[in-house]
Amino acid sequence: MAAKPGERKLQILQTIATMLEQPKGEKITTALLAAKLELSEAALYRHFASKAQMYEGLIEFIEQTVFGLINKITQEEKSGLQQAEAIVAMLLGFAQKNRGMTRVLVGDALVHEDERLQLRINQLQDRLEATLKQSLRIATTQGEMGEAEDVGARANLLVCFVIGRWQQFAKSGFTRDPMAQWPVQAALLLGK
Repeated sequence: MAAKPGERKLQILQTIATMLEQPKGEKITTALLAAKLELSEAALYRHFASKAQMYEGLIEFIEQTVFGLINKITQEEKSGLQQAEAIVAMLLGFAQKNRGMTRVLVGDALVHEDERLQLRINQLQDRLEATLKQSLRIATTQGEMGEAEDVGARANLLVCFVIGRWQQFAKSGFTRDPMAQWPVQAALLLGK
């Protein structure tokens, strides 16, 4: 029975993500990936023109998932400060549930790949910062933060915190829980 269109592509991406979950995983080559999937390398290239395109597929999944959740948070939560807290918690939780994707987010998986992939991750992080900045601006207009607060600096601090927690999680072989101590840290970071 033939696979439905797109089903094999999804299977390839899921396999890469699973392979990235190995704490001391070896470099993912198309030969290794093809072997895991019991396919030929030529079959892989029928679905993706290059390995970089496979990683782009993972990054697209991350972007769609994360920004879809952010949109939900900003629509449901009216408090700017609560939005920022929920967004950071979601980003930490996303890493906790998607270990392989965390290695993409911190760039570990992209080290020997096309540099445009890391640029795309940098853009994703910039978008996260802009989103947090917007939530903090709302918090300022709602009186939850002082007018003199530098929302840009605080948004950057929050993104740096998230990236740092992602790094700790990935570099520890996924043993350092990114959500550990979050309630206490949220109070410190958001001045609650």
